[in-house]
Amino acid sequence: MITVQRAGPLTTVQDLGRIGYAHLGVPRSGALDLPAMRWANAMVGNPIGAAVLETTLLGCALRFEVAARVAVAGAEAVVRVDKQPVPTTTVIEVAAGAVLDVGRATRGVRSYVAVGGGVGVEPVLGSRSTDTLSGLGPPRLANGMTLDLAWSSPSEAAGSDKFSGLSTGAAGPGGGELVLGVRLGPRDDWFVSGELFASAYTISPVSNRVGCRLAGSALTRTRAGELPPEGIVLGAVQVPADGQPLIFLADHPTTGGYPVIGVVADVTPLAQARPGTTVRFRAID
Repeated sequence: MITVQRAGPLTTVQDLGRIGYAHLGVPRSGALDLPAMRWANAMVGNPIGAAVLETTLLGCALRFEVAARVAVAGAEAVVRVDKQPVPTTTVIEVAAGAVLDVGRATRGVRSYVAVGGGVGVEPVLGSRSTDTLSGLGPPRLANGMTLDLAWSSPSEAAGSDKFSGLSTGAAGPGGGELVLGVRLGPRDDWFVSGELFASAYTISPVSNRVGCRLAGSALTRTRAGELPPEGIVLGAVQVPADGQPLIFLADHPTTGGYPVIGVVADVTPLAQARPGTTVRFRAID
């Protein structure tokens, strides 16, 4: 029902992820900006966890073989239907044969394209999400690929969840500084006390869905030696040998051998933070 005309550099299918399989070595994956995904789904009458498309910076272009209701949330971008700009604050009605083009992000990084009925790729371990680290789930989008819908009509999904109270899905600040709350531990005693909060970092351009790499003052180890592999959770701040913090995101591994100094309480702002954005940490209980 949908043909991919322009896939973009990293467009994937995402939903709420593979929750509950970390003990088997399977990451959660799922949309990096969950509020944006939920808002887009609610706009078109889908369950808020229905599969959507997550684009990265340069968007994508899709040809619809049947009429569809579409919503786009997350990063700010110019959206066109058959080359005509359309608003993104309401549902977009796409006629059969029309091309929806989500352009380059002007603010933020990732846009979420929800289609009434949901993207109908085959689920793996209960999720339709693409895991870029392990390769589970559908492949990233490629030019010429075709996609089906999960339901025969959008009305089958309508009413499954309530729209009220959901975030509008707008991208966060386009620049400036992010302040991330972090709970220290379990290995904060391996580093100089308070050093994590003493200076600012910038987001490295080599960041991806696996992790957000930071550049700045290296953290000072107070213990030598290595750790056996330990469990890693979403938001874990791992410190490799170079002392530069790495914040694990949705496609993170389930174990790691470097010390974890703390865990970020909410990684959602990092979904829309561009390379060069300033990041500071603050301690929370």
